[in-house]
Amino acid sequence: MWPKSFVLLLAATLAAGPAAAQVAGAGSVRAQFAPAGSTLVVAHRACHAPAPRHDWREPLPENSLPGIDRCVALGVDVAEVDVRRTLDGYLVLMHDENVDRTTDGHGKVADLTLANIRALRLRRDEGGPDAPLTDAHVPTLKEALARAHGRIILNLDIQAGLHPDVIAAVDQAGQADGVIVKEPVGIGSPILTGVAPFDRVPFMPILSPAGDGSDLPALATRQTSRRPPVALELPRMTDATLPVLSGIALAHRTRLWVNTLWEGFVRGWGGDVDALRDPDAVWGRLKRAGVSVIQTDEPEALLRFLHR
Repeated sequence: MWPKSFVLLLAATLAAGPAAAQVAGAGSVRAQFAPAGSTLVVAHRACHAPAPRHDWREPLPENSLPGIDRCVALGVDVAEVDVRRTLDGYLVLMHDENVDRTTDGHGKVADLTLANIRALRLRRDEGGPDAPLTDAHVPTLKEALARAHGRIILNLDIQAGLHPDVIAAVDQAGQADGVIVKEPVGIGSPILTGVAPFDRVPFMPILSPAGDGSDLPALATRQTSRRPPVALELPRMTDATLPVLSGIALAHRTRLWVNTLWEGFVRGWGGDVDALRDPDAVWGRLKRAGVSVIQTDEPEALLRFLHR
């Protein structure tokens, strides 16, 4: 069950309708990713972590509708979610290939029907066999798009091969300005911004360098050379090329996106656990280095740091 304080806030928000949760530009990539001095906060697999300063001390299931609602209530800019397809062709939110970690069921998503998956209950937080079961169920992409509409941007992490189907679903939902679609690219990849089907939604390449990462600047330059993407997501890397990448992003009026998940993606700079101890040493350092989008499992703490 959800904490009482969160249930009351969610009930009031939903009862008042979408406008009650909406602020200027909320849920619009065009508005929120426009070049500016702000740092945007992305919640990894939506807001599944506790938010103790809001008195929400219980974690929520990852990739869930309650997790999206918590993101909206916190004021998070983007909720990252994962998309897979069921045996009977429905698009659902699920990170893993199978449902074992996050639900009380077993088997691959691709081998289960929507009805099979609907019968499962999501486990709290990041799941695992010891995580308590909740009353939440695996949502469809359609439900997630409806819940996020006009309230928060969704960053869709899409299983390989599903991009055309997902983008078609986004079009059908009228959410072309409400999502960010991403795809890994290497130095030999085509320039995907402006190429079908990525030309129908805001697109972000995940830079995937070879070897030691020395080709990152060339990769970033290539992917911004025509129509700049909304951001460049950086891989695990050293800090050696970060100033160069920051200059490329600035010149092409796009943003740099860095993950502070786990140990962090810039080697030696720290991750979320380090940031909870000293936020300026991790998140502040990234901001000063030109990073303007940070993905985290600790969105409440990052928001508090940015708004201090």
